[in-house]
Parts: sequence; structure tokens; C-alpha cells
Amino acid sequence: MLNTGPHVPVVYLAKEVTTLGAMFRLRAKRSPNSAAIFEKRGTEWHETTWAQFYDQARQVAQGLLDLGLKAGDRVAILGPTKAPWAIYDMGVQLAGMVGLGIYPMQPTEQIRFMVEHSDTRAVLVDGEDEATKVLEAVAGLDQVLAVVPWTEDLYRKLADRDERVTAPSALAGEPLDEEQLEQIQRAIMPLDTAILIYTSGTTGAPKGAMITHGNILSLLSSQDEFLELYEDDLSFNFLPMAHAAERVLGFFGRINSGVATAYATSVAAVLHEMKEVRPTLFGSVPRIFEKAYAKIQSEVEAKSAPAQQVFAFAVRVARQAARYRQQGQPLPLWLKAQHAVADRLVFREVRDAFGGRARQFVTGAAPIALEILEFFWGAGLDVYEVYGMTEATVVTHANLPGHVRLGTVGKVLEPMEHRIADDGEVLLRGPWVFKGYFKDAEATAATVIDGWLHTGDIGTIDLDGYLRITDRKKHLIITGGGKNIAPATVENAIKNQDPLISQVHAHGDKRPYVSALIAPSPIETLEFGADRDLIAREQVTTLVAELMANPAARSEALNTAMAKVVGHPDFVERMKAAVRAGNAHIARVEWVKRFVVLNRDFSQEHGELTPTMKVKRKVLESKHAKLFDRIYREGGFALEP
Repeated sequence: MLNTGPHVPVVYLAKEVTTLGAMFRLRAKRSPNSAAIFEKRGTEWHETTWAQFYDQARQVAQGLLDLGLKAGDRVAILGPTKAPWAIYDMGVQLAGMVGLGIYPMQPTEQIRFMVEHSDTRAVLVDGEDEATKVLEAVAGLDQVLAVVPWTEDLYRKLADRDERVTAPSALAGEPLDEEQLEQIQRAIMPLDTAILIYTSGTTGAPKGAMITHGNILSLLSSQDEFLELYEDDLSFNFLPMAHAAERVLGFFGRINSGVATAYATSVAAVLHEMKEVRPTLFGSVPRIFEKAYAKIQSEVEAKSAPAQQVFAFAVRVARQAARYRQQGQPLPLWLKAQHAVADRLVFREVRDAFGGRARQFVTGAAPIALEILEFFWGAGLDVYEVYGMTEATVVTHANLPGHVRLGTVGKVLEPMEHRIADDGEVLLRGPWVFKGYFKDAEATAATVIDGWLHTGDIGTIDLDGYLRITDRKKHLIITGGGKNIAPATVENAIKNQDPLISQVHAHGDKRPYVSALIAPSPIETLEFGADRDLIAREQVTTLVAELMANPAARSEALNTAMAKVVGHPDFVERMKAAVRAGNAHIARVEWVKRFVVLNRDFSQEHGELTPTMKVKRKVLESKHAKLFDRIYREGGFALEP
């Protein structure tokens, strides 16, 4: 276990400052010798203190100024979630510049769009493939003064390709003088943009959301209202730093609180390193919890009938216990006894997979099934659903300890306000609403009307103030019979019935009934095929290792292997059973009457997923338009539950 501080409440700093740089400077002054970052090098975890972190960031700040950049300039960062990302980001803030995160694995055209549109002056990049794309993207863009690889080895490989390639040593020289740093910070106003976040672009070109120093510091000033943190807390981080929640609530939030983090060496190493780090705090997108639950189910399927019965018993106990816990009620004696048995046989092992110390999980950005939440809560892993959006500085609603209603995203966080428009759209107002879209006054005016941010989400607020999100407004299906259907309701009902299912896309706008595309879950599908000798076990091992190293990758070898499995009668019957079971949980008008199982998962490579793994519905509708037509026109083409 990594050493952090004593078990005493943290002291938050956001209320004492007016800029992110000033908050960072104050943290280094207040907690100079406390751990800020843990990184694994070889087999050992190495500590960076807040003072060391601050000094390295000051070196970056001076280096950027020496390259000819000035306060207010945009600096893009592209690389894995590791210490250099954090150091570069805060160097940008100390220099009074605007940070722009770019997700890894973006196509060259997307990188060029963001760099050109944002008037980026420097790009700090790691990885030869990513750096190659950056150099292609900035070709002919005179606005870019420097492309800085993160390592000297990468610099030597790239130095001859473009005269703007700059050695990373340029950002590791003399630190920015404290007097000049203070002058820079004093010149920054609360309404000045601190970071520029480009939205995922599920329906079109990304838009650059301008998030101000005032936005972020106002949010962080309320952090003590919805997060109970201690100096000995430890987070474990691996989500992309370009992700708004990871950047604002995670990274800047840790500077505000002084809580340390450990960075995973890779996505493939997360499960293993979680047991080494043993974090107390863990934030992730719902997909991680869905995949964890699916993995548990898959492992149980391979066990004996008695073991499966034990797990089914544990699931029932977990859900019953969760309902008592969220109401703040003690478990009845009979349930307490059953829970003790289930804990010894099942739950303890589940908690150990997350390090055994985690006391608070936070998830948001997409819906998560109630049954999955209840299982984790019953197992002693408290998963708090939150809600927000980039344009509202990440989070506006949260379930909080003692105030939890599973299936909702919690109550609005003060000082924000919320209301539901006449058409069901969730509206937000308050100091966390963003400054606007960069170079897009028209889109800004259409999004913020009379001070109210139009979220694009459809939801309801119950009598106790808990918000429940139904779906995106633009995603609603209106059938040929005039019925309004939220596709997320249909999709989640089916997706959560079987671990073999990765994604479901419901279709039915102006159609007589709802149909669906089902995308199989890669690892589970491969294992299913190996158990039936459809794929060689050695090939499965190779492909699973490939997926663990890069979970977003969807190679041709993987797709070819999966195609051998999805047509097998046993697999088809599983899909039919999942759709039947899903239909049983939704209204009759929402039932999926016909569906097609694809021979691969949705992917970023095919343009079907955003970097945050959200489905691009318009892309799927366009790409599979002919397939949807065949579902409705050709009898026998699609499967029926």
C-alpha cells in the first residue's frame, strides 16, 4: 500500500484563490512534502511531492514562454494519463495560457481541426504514432510554433521531419520566476478561459467549450459539499485527461483537496495495479462497472451448477441489502445473516478486485443499469451516480452519502439551479455554466437562452428533488404510430441481460415498431467460441491480450474471429433470450420485434464511437440504413425474439 497522509479531513483551497495557477501554487506551499503523484517504474512505485510537481510545472511554464508563446495562447496536450500530462497541464496554467486536451487515437483530420480551429500554438505529444499524426495535422499551419515530444528518444526520431519539432529539454530548464508567475496570475480574470474542451461530436463537428477559471473554482468551492475526503485518501487514475470529468473534478479537484493519485502504467495493467495501489477513491465511466459485472457473470457461467446457485443467491441478497442501505435503514436480522454468508462467499472477492479499500466510487456520463448498481452497493462497493456536462463544468447533480436514490443522478448541487422545460428537457442555471463555444456565437446562443443552459437531455425531477435522465432529446424515437420512445431505455434493458452483448442500438423512427442492432462483446464472445471449438484457444489468448493492452482496438483479426462465433445456433439463441428478457422489462410499445447481430463490436475505427465510448447514433443510422430497411421489408432477414 502506498503511503499518503494522516486520516484527517482535507483542507480545500478553491475559495482562497482566483485562478487555477494560484490554487496550484498555494497547494505546493501548504503541502510541500505530501505525496501528489505515484508512478510505477519497473516494479516500484515512486512518489512525487507537491513541491516537486510545482517546480517541474514552473520549468514547463518558463519553457513555453521562451518558445515565444504568451498568456492566453492555446497549448494542446496529447498523450497517456501519466505524470507528464499533469505537469504540462499545470505548466500551461502557471504561464497564464489555455490548455487543450486531445484524446489519443484520434484521426489526423480530427487533430488538425482542433489545432487549427483553436489557434493552438504548441502541441505536446507522446508516442511515435500520435506524434506522426500531429506532424501531418500541423503541416502548413503556421500558427503552430512548436511540437514537443515528451521524451528525448522520440525527439531524436522526429527531429528531421519538421523544423518545429522541439526537444523536451526546452521545457525542463530554469523554472519560471515566482515574481513573474505572480504577475501572470494577477492579470488573469475569473471570466478568462482556463481550458478549452472539444465536445465528442456525436452528431457533427466538435465544438470548443470555453471553461473559465471562475467556472472551475466555483465548482471546486462546493467540493466539500459532495465529497468527504481525507489526507490519507488515494485515487487511481487511467481515464484520458482530455475527458472533462477526469480533468476538472479529478485532476483539478485533487489540487484543491491535496489528495494523492497513482497513475496506471497502462489500461491493460489497471486490474493488476489496482490491487497494488489499493485506492480509496475510484472514478470511472459506467462501462467499466458494466464490464466488471459482465466478467463476473461470464466467470460464474463457467462454474458448476452449485457455484452458479451461490452467485444467484448473492445477487438476490445484494439487491435486497442495497435497497435498505440507500434508505439508511439497518438490515433485518435474517438479511444480515444472509449477507454475511454472501460476503464470505462472493462479495469479499469482488471488493478485493478493486483493491479492498475503496470506499467511494463515482460514475457518470452515461446511464448504468439499476441491477448493476444494486449488486455493487450490496457487495459493499458504493457507486454514486452523478450528472453533468462539459458546458456546465462537468457535474451539477450527485447522489451523496446519506442521500442516495439508485436509478437517479441525485439532487442538484448548490448554487446551481435546475428545472424541466415544457418539452421535458433538463435546463441548468448558475455559475458553472460555461462561457460559450469558441468562435461559435450562434451555437452558444442556441445553447444558453436567458441564462438557462439547454442540456439536450430529457429527464424528470421527483418530489424529493432527484433527477432521472431518460435519454438525449435528439435521440428520441417517434414511431409510425406516434409513440415517443427513449432508445436508451430499450438498449439498456437488453444489453444488461447477457454479458455476450456489448452494445445495442435501437431503431424505429417513423417505423411501425422498434428494431435493433446488437454488437457482441469481444472477450466474452471469443471465450464462448473457444468453449465450442469455433476458435483456437491460442488465438483467443492472443486476441484477449491485444484487447487488454488497448481496449478500444478492433483489429481485423478480432473481427474475423468474432464472425465465426456470432452465427452459431447457441449464440443466436442467447441473443433471442436476451431480447425476450429485455422486452419483459419495458412497455409493450418499446419491445424490439426484430433485430440483427453484427459480427463485430462498435468501434472508433469505424467512426461509431466517440473517444469517451459513446455511440454516435447518426453514424450508425447512416452506415446501416440499408440494413434497417431490410429488417422491415424482408421477412426472415432479421431475428425475432
